[in-house]
Amino acid sequence: MEPTKTRGQSFWELVRFIFLALIIVIPVRVLIAEPFVVSGNSMVPTFENADYLIVDKISYRFSEPKRDDIVIFRYPNDPTKFFIKRIIGLPQETVDIKGSTVTIINEKYKEGFTLNEPYVKNNANNLTHFELKNDEYFVMGDNRSGSSDSRSWGAVKRELITGKAFLRLLPIKKLSILPGNYKQTE
Repeated sequence: MEPTKTRGQSFWELVRFIFLALIIVIPVRVLIAEPFVVSGNSMVPTFENADYLIVDKISYRFSEPKRDDIVIFRYPNDPTKFFIKRIIGLPQETVDIKGSTVTIINEKYKEGFTLNEPYVKNNANNLTHFELKNDEYFVMGDNRSGSSDSRSWGAVKRELITGKAFLRLLPIKKLSILPGNYKQTE
């Protein structure tokens, strides 16, 4: 026959369990990965409103964000809010947008190259010229006609980028690793 536990023993087992769970969960959430729920339609069709993502917070501690990465960052005009967008322009580049054509000018391509953006389904008619500094990124939503992004409020400083979309958990039918991942051919 198994000895029965007293209320005191059960209480202390629960306290130990909670303590161990916190020791494991808090560092993972703060340093490695964090949940993120997409709010709004600025990334349609890549992400829909209420998609549930896991954000990779550790990669950018060892490498810099790249063009076409889908990043989560603190909104430059209100750092209490988090946004999700795609990186279009990198530090020290110039972004020129005419109509729906995005041209990047950098050290390697002094005459510029046009981005291939098969993920964009809703184009917008823009006329934008933006020169990025050392620590700035130009970000845009995939739903160009319905996105508030660098075209309207400017670049995102590196320190505001918290991570990149690593895993889409919901909706289940769209479960994927590195959702929306696209590699630009320059």
